[in-house]
Amino acid sequence: MRDLVSGFGYLMKGQRWAARHGRWWGFGMIPALITLVGYAAALVALFFWTDDVIAWATPFADDWSSPWLGVFRGALSILFAATCLFLAIITFTAVTLLVGQPFYESLSEAVDRSEGGAVPESGMSTWAELWIGLREAIALLIRVALWSVLFFALGFIPGVGQTVIPVLAFCVTAFFLTEELTSIALLRRGILLKERRRLLRSRRLLSLGFGVPLSVLFLIPLVAVFLMPGAVAGATLLVRDLTGEDEPAAPRGETAAGAFNGANGFNGANGANGGS
Repeated sequence: MRDLVSGFGYLMKGQRWAARHGRWWGFGMIPALITLVGYAAALVALFFWTDDVIAWATPFADDWSSPWLGVFRGALSILFAATCLFLAIITFTAVTLLVGQPFYESLSEAVDRSEGGAVPESGMSTWAELWIGLREAIALLIRVALWSVLFFALGFIPGVGQTVIPVLAFCVTAFFLTEELTSIALLRRGILLKERRRLLRSRRLLSLGFGVPLSVLFLIPLVAVFLMPGAVAGATLLVRDLTGEDEPAAPRGETAAGAFNGANGFNGANGANGGS
């Protein structure tokens, strides 16, 4: 329970940090605003055709009598809308972080600097970090898509599919959201996706305490745009807790610089020196 409260505390501290640093907050909204415009258009179109999609997916119910047809398809429409929001929240954050990666990395560094001590660096070039960020974002989106299919299928279970499953889907959304937002600060510390997952799973309540309230707020139109800079700042503070900072050395695990340079035929040590 303490971790749950601490996770929420980091979210609030991040928002306060952004509020005290107006320049970072202002520039941080630009990538989120650009992404939001595209997502809003896509969601409006998708919700407009929800009834047609559900009718197409359930032809076996065409001959059902009233009110069962309306109840069944109405419940599936709610589940479909929830699934779309699940995908939108996760992919919105991933796309926004990718679009604004150089800026959000600088913001994360500024948070570390304000906390005192050395500012961790990955030892990679900007292009290398962008490539790893893109690769890991695609991997995350594939996982999200698989979870979405699973939750949509489970939604057909009477009773449970319309009550328990949406709650579970929301908790998974919150965890993924935390995973995405912490990726910038953890990548700067040389921690790749597999090790990031291990760290976050070791403190699940901390991750949910940060991600659940943020997921709720992201459901409110335009709020995600205003909260994104503070969410990145809060995620950086959370990472400092996860990694037990301030420690000068990067946490154990496969390093980003070593993995990137290893893929190009160099050993980890020479790759790290070359990226410096």
